[in-house]
Amino acid sequence: MGLFDDKKVIIIGDRDGIPAPAVEECLKNTSAEVVFASTECFV
Repeated sequence: MGLFDDKKVIIIGDRDGIPAPAVEECLKNTSAEVVFASTECFV
């Protein structure tokens, strides 16, 4: 059993750091359900 098995995930990425699509791609091999993913600019 993995850390993200059967979990719902909210991803908030950073424009100058790791964007949300990159994190979402990493979670594709898990059974986590991404319910919201957004990349924001924190200035």
